[in-house]
Amino acid sequence: MRILAFVIALIASAAVARAADELPIFDAHMHYSHDAWSVVPPHEVVEILKKAGIKRAMVSSSNNEGTKMLQDAAPGLIVPELRPYRSRGEISTWARDPTLIPYLEDLLSKRKYRAIGEFHIYGADADLPNVRRVVELAKQYGLYLHSHSDADAVTRHFQQDPNARVLWAHSGFERPEKVREMLRRYPTLWCDLAFLTAHVSNGKVAPGWRELFIEFPDRFVLGSDTFTPERWHYVIENARWSRQWLSDLPPEVARKIAYENGDRLFGGGQ
Repeated sequence: MRILAFVIALIASAAVARAADELPIFDAHMHYSHDAWSVVPPHEVVEILKKAGIKRAMVSSSNNEGTKMLQDAAPGLIVPELRPYRSRGEISTWARDPTLIPYLEDLLSKRKYRAIGEFHIYGADADLPNVRRVVELAKQYGLYLHSHSDADAVTRHFQQDPNARVLWAHSGFERPEKVREMLRRYPTLWCDLAFLTAHVSNGKVAPGWRELFIEFPDRFVLGSDTFTPERWHYVIENARWSRQWLSDLPPEVARKIAYENGDRLFGGGQ
């Protein structure tokens, strides 16, 4: 009887492992910026995404031509996101650039996007006029704000628009207690998990984060963050690693984080 129970347990464990290995992924944090175009051409990006088992990818780029190139190559695969950077050097200057808002308004009038971001902003800088206008544009066009920020800046987004829909980039950099506090306070806040590495060890999720995922299974999405051209060569490995730690969660929670939340939030048209 014990041997039979052991065999059944092994079969069940193998079935769970196979299901995790086959989990499709919605990657909500990818970039295809100007310095990646010649290193990883659009057709190679599409092949990488397919080999990684990524069913949809939300992509932004500096400048935004990279997103358009990928969307033209695989419209059913790419979810377009409008980034307020025309080159890498604008990460620290965009919030004070007087030419930025006309640039964004022009692009928004010509193409459809699902989010504005990923943009970097911290603390009181979230109250600068450019950032306030970005919050207004997101409201006007029904877009998500993909904000690489501290909790202070995220709070300021919601002070400017209590109904803003915010995707908090790299929320794994924060303490789980703080993320829990923010998710309880703001029902239209979601978190991307790009670079969650510090909270996963040997395929196991750290206790504080595990409880957080189970409490808020509808509020997290995955992201690989291809912020440099070289990162594209790690997309398949990152997807494999994500499936490994997701297998440590209840299957219904794993499915939501892997792709169901991304589909629900970003997958549809405007």
